[in-house]
Amino acid sequence: VNMSDTNLTNTEWRVMNCLWEASPRTSMQIAAEMREHVGWAKTTTLTMLRRMTDKGLLHCEENGDGKSYSPLVARGDAVKSETENFIERVYKGSVSLMMSEIASSQELSQDEIDELYEILRRAEEGKK
Repeated sequence: VNMSDTNLTNTEWRVMNCLWEASPRTSMQIAAEMREHVGWAKTTTLTMLRRMTDKGLLHCEENGDGKSYSPLVARGDAVKSETENFIERVYKGSVSLMMSEIASSQELSQDEIDELYEILRRAEEGKK
Protein backbone atom coordinates (compact mmCIF):
# COMPACT_ATOMS: atom_id res chain seq x y z
CA VAL A 1 0.00 0.00 0.00
CA ASN A 2 1.36 3.41 -0.96
CA MET A 3 0.98 5.48 2.23
CA SER A 4 1.28 8.77 0.36
CA ASP A 5 -2.19 8.00 -1.02
CA THR A 6 -3.59 6.79 2.30
CA ASN A 7 -4.20 8.71 5.49
CA LEU A 8 -5.27 6.57 8.42
CA THR A 9 -8.26 7.77 10.39
CA ASN A 10 -8.10 7.83 14.20
CA THR A 11 -10.11 4.61 14.36
CA GLU A 12 -7.85 2.94 11.78
CA TRP A 13 -4.80 3.91 13.86
CA ARG A 14 -6.34 2.06 16.84
CA VAL A 15 -6.80 -1.15 14.84
CA MET A 16 -3.38 -0.86 13.20
CA ASN A 17 -1.66 -0.33 16.58
CA CYS A 18 -3.32 -3.51 17.84
CA LEU A 19 -2.02 -5.45 14.83
CA TRP A 20 1.45 -3.86 14.87
CA GLU A 21 1.81 -5.11 18.46
CA ALA A 22 1.09 -8.69 17.38
CA SER A 23 -0.21 -10.28 14.21
CA PRO A 24 -1.85 -12.17 12.75
CA ARG A 25 -4.76 -11.88 15.15
CA THR A 26 -8.22 -13.34 14.82
CA SER A 27 -11.21 -11.06 14.50
CA MET A 28 -12.30 -12.18 17.99
CA GLN A 29 -8.90 -11.29 19.49
CA ILE A 30 -9.02 -7.86 17.86
CA ALA A 31 -12.64 -7.34 18.97
CA ALA A 32 -11.70 -8.21 22.57
CA GLU A 33 -8.76 -5.80 22.48
CA MET A 34 -10.90 -2.98 21.02
CA ARG A 35 -13.66 -3.61 23.58
CA GLU A 36 -11.16 -3.44 26.44
CA HIS A 37 -9.14 -0.42 25.28
CA VAL A 38 -11.62 1.63 23.24
CA GLY A 39 -15.03 0.35 24.33
CA TRP A 40 -16.13 -0.78 20.87
CA ALA A 41 -18.89 -3.32 20.35
CA LYS A 42 -17.86 -6.44 18.44
CA THR A 43 -19.91 -5.35 15.42
CA THR A 44 -18.04 -2.03 15.27
CA THR A 45 -14.70 -3.83 15.19
CA LEU A 46 -15.87 -6.32 12.55
CA THR A 47 -17.13 -3.45 10.37
CA MET A 48 -13.78 -1.65 10.73
CA LEU A 49 -11.85 -4.81 9.83
CA ARG A 50 -13.95 -5.30 6.69
CA ARG A 51 -13.54 -1.66 5.62
CA MET A 52 -9.80 -1.68 6.28
CA THR A 53 -9.42 -4.91 4.30
CA ASP A 54 -11.39 -3.40 1.40
CA LYS A 55 -9.17 -0.30 1.59
CA GLY A 56 -6.04 -2.48 1.28
CA LEU A 57 -4.73 -1.79 4.79
CA LEU A 58 -5.20 -5.33 6.12
CA HIS A 59 -4.76 -8.86 4.83
CA CYS A 60 -7.60 -11.18 5.81
CA GLU A 61 -7.10 -14.93 5.84
CA GLU A 62 -9.98 -17.33 6.39
CA ASN A 63 -9.22 -20.57 8.20
CA GLY A 64 -11.10 -23.12 10.26
CA ASP A 65 -11.15 -20.82 13.29
CA GLY A 66 -12.61 -17.86 11.38
CA LYS A 67 -10.73 -14.90 9.99
CA SER A 68 -7.30 -13.64 10.94
CA TYR A 69 -5.83 -10.27 10.05
CA SER A 70 -2.36 -8.86 9.42
CA PRO A 71 -1.35 -5.31 8.56
CA LEU A 72 -0.34 -4.56 4.96
CA VAL A 73 1.19 -1.24 6.04
CA ALA A 74 4.39 -1.05 8.08
CA ARG A 75 4.17 1.11 11.20
CA GLY A 76 7.18 3.15 10.11
CA ASP A 77 5.58 3.96 6.74
CA ALA A 78 2.34 5.09 8.38
CA VAL A 79 4.19 7.25 10.92
CA LYS A 80 6.33 8.84 8.20
CA SER A 81 3.30 9.61 6.05
CA GLU A 82 1.29 11.00 8.99
CA THR A 83 4.22 13.18 10.07
CA GLU A 84 4.74 14.56 6.55
CA ASN A 85 1.01 15.27 6.17
CA PHE A 86 0.88 16.97 9.57
CA ILE A 87 3.89 19.20 8.89
CA GLU A 88 2.51 20.13 5.47
CA ARG A 89 -1.01 20.81 6.74
CA VAL A 90 -0.18 22.67 9.98
CA TYR A 91 3.24 24.24 9.31
CA LYS A 92 3.13 24.63 5.51
CA GLY A 93 5.92 22.08 5.18
CA SER A 94 8.34 23.92 7.48
CA VAL A 95 10.07 21.68 10.04
CA SER A 96 11.88 24.71 11.50
CA LEU A 97 8.56 26.50 12.06
CA MET A 98 7.24 23.40 13.82
CA MET A 99 10.34 23.13 16.03
CA SER A 100 10.19 26.84 16.86
CA GLU A 101 6.56 26.46 17.93
CA ILE A 102 7.33 23.41 20.05
CA ALA A 103 10.32 25.07 21.71
CA SER A 104 8.44 28.28 22.51
CA SER A 105 5.15 26.73 23.66
CA GLN A 106 6.43 23.73 25.62
CA GLU A 107 8.50 23.44 28.74
CA LEU A 108 11.28 21.27 27.34
CA SER A 109 13.41 19.42 29.88
CA GLN A 110 17.19 19.51 29.56
CA ASP A 111 17.07 15.83 28.55
CA GLU A 112 14.63 16.64 25.71
CA ILE A 113 16.81 19.54 24.56
CA ASP A 114 19.89 17.30 24.63
CA GLU A 115 18.01 14.64 22.66
CA LEU A 116 16.97 17.20 20.02
CA TYR A 117 20.58 18.37 19.71
CA GLU A 118 21.68 14.75 19.21
CA ILE A 119 19.03 14.20 16.53
CA LEU A 120 20.19 17.33 14.70
CA ARG A 121 23.86 16.31 15.05
CA ARG A 122 23.12 12.93 13.47
CA ALA A 123 21.14 14.62 10.67
CA GLU A 124 24.06 16.95 9.99
CA GLU A 125 26.54 14.04 9.93
CA GLY A 126 24.32 12.26 7.42
CA LYS A 127 24.54 15.28 5.09
CA LYS A 128 28.36 15.21 4.94
